[in-house]
Amino acid sequence: MFRRWSNSLHDDQENDELKHEAKINELKAALGQLSGRSLKYCTDECLKRYLDARNGNVGKSKKMLEETLKWRSTYKPGEIHWKEVAVEGETGKVFRANFHDRHGRTVLILRPGLQNTTSNDNQIRHLVYLMENAILNLPEGQEQMAWLIDFTGWSLSTNVPIKSARETINILQNHYPERLAVAFLYSPPRIFEAFWKIVKYFLDSKTFQKVKFVYPMNKESVELMRSYFDVDNLPTEFGGKATLKYDHDEFSRMMIEDDEKTATFWGSSDKHKHGSSNGYSGAEVVAEPTSLAPPAS
Repeated sequence: MFRRWSNSLHDDQENDELKHEAKINELKAALGQLSGRSLKYCTDECLKRYLDARNGNVGKSKKMLEETLKWRSTYKPGEIHWKEVAVEGETGKVFRANFHDRHGRTVLILRPGLQNTTSNDNQIRHLVYLMENAILNLPEGQEQMAWLIDFTGWSLSTNVPIKSARETINILQNHYPERLAVAFLYSPPRIFEAFWKIVKYFLDSKTFQKVKFVYPMNKESVELMRSYFDVDNLPTEFGGKATLKYDHDEFSRMMIEDDEKTATFWGSSDKHKHGSSNGYSGAEVVAEPTSLAPPAS
């Protein structure tokens, strides 16, 4: 009986894989011919993320992906250089952690209480740059990142405007689908609840389910977070044992090195123009249009 159940489970897994592959090929055919940056961006893994975000609906996934390609061609997230947003990072309000979660995901640490600038547009560019960098540093086979948000020092005076929060959420949901695995909001002050009541309506159901509130006195929420992170890696600010240290000069050197890696990835020959990040925009690497759809058999 166990063998029959095991074989049945294996068959179900194979069927699911075949269905996923068929959906990806269907989306490829729907997209038609792509070239250059668009072709580079639209890997099978990318198409799967867009399909997952739209519950396997090829038409909706196609529309979403085409809107992303249009956004990337105008916003040019992969062409943001560290030197353009470095001022935003001086206090360490957002940075890539030096550890991963238990699943090998890149971790971004956000400390909104350390807000140091007034340009909402550049604040968003800074976050977009760091999301691109987080993706660049994902281990092979991993597609998602995790966020840890520390509310120490947060107040309404350091809070982002509702309009900027909505724009940030739209970018994350619409142009980085299925990139966020989980976001832990650690010990937010009670006054944050009023802001959250407004912001949560901008979140789609999938993103909303990924947001977890953690309170030190709530054992269940603490254990949930620790199921994602090794307590020895987790900074004390998040109830762990590690020391959280942000050195802006050192982090800047890392980002500049990563800009060079990105340029190499895209085949850019101009090292002075630090390129983009993993799987996104950059040099036009394919001259002729190429169809994503497999040849007809």
